[in-house]
Amino acid sequence: MEENLHKAEKGESKEHIKEERKRLEKELERHQLELVKMLEWIKFKKLKVVVLFEGRDAAGKGGVIKRVMECLNPRFCRVVALGIPTEKEKSQWYFQRYVHHLPAAGEMVLFDRSWYNRAGVEHVMGFCTEEEYVEFLRSCPEYERMIVRSGILLVKYWFSVSDEEQEHRFQGRINNLAKRWKISPMDVESRSKWLEYSKAKDTMFQHTDIKQAPWYVVNANDKMKARLNCIHHLLSLIPYDEIKSEEIIIPHKQSDTGYIRPPVNDQTFVPEIY
Repeated sequence: MEENLHKAEKGESKEHIKEERKRLEKELERHQLELVKMLEWIKFKKLKVVVLFEGRDAAGKGGVIKRVMECLNPRFCRVVALGIPTEKEKSQWYFQRYVHHLPAAGEMVLFDRSWYNRAGVEHVMGFCTEEEYVEFLRSCPEYERMIVRSGILLVKYWFSVSDEEQEHRFQGRINNLAKRWKISPMDVESRSKWLEYSKAKDTMFQHTDIKQAPWYVVNANDKMKARLNCIHHLLSLIPYDEIKSEEIIIPHKQSDTGYIRPPVNDQTFVPEIY
């Protein structure tokens, strides 16, 4: 709704926005069905897939992940969104807690932010030392080459959003109680370090945009189109065929053999308000 109002402010007619929205929603439904087929293929072929979602705050990473997961079996496709490392984790090899979440055969894992925290927020906000930052830039490409050599398909997406659009989304979250929780004190402080984050991103790309695991940049100024473009691209990276499922035959209900169930009044029901 907010995005539609934003478009209307830019001069697009409500009718055009409504028709375009319907068209894109149909495309999203079609792509989500293809994601189901792709995951079945991943299970069948015992593939291992890791997808990283990185980018600025409010760039739309969470929205894409939500649409990817919407129709998928969470037993075989899961989201990893790690919080602040514990004291024990801080003493470990930096990549260690991420290795724990890598997929087994037949699984796909989506990282809502990943080990690239060190190249971004940790570096810009001073949560790691300069030595730790430099070591990350040196070791990350080798770490990712090891992942790829192990048989994992590693896909890395960077969601790019303009300064103006990020500001618009922040304001929308501030004024919407249902979304206000999305803005953390760190997000607020990051606005004052826009240029520093830009420099950090450029340096990160210079060191980690490797041929075995290249960065793919998603233009995220339009949320809906960003979701479609990202999902469409992900589908293109994994050649798959539809797995024909076996026919499911629902058996007849078990016949009543005289069993008497307890009175309904013995159970505590949720009040029927609606």
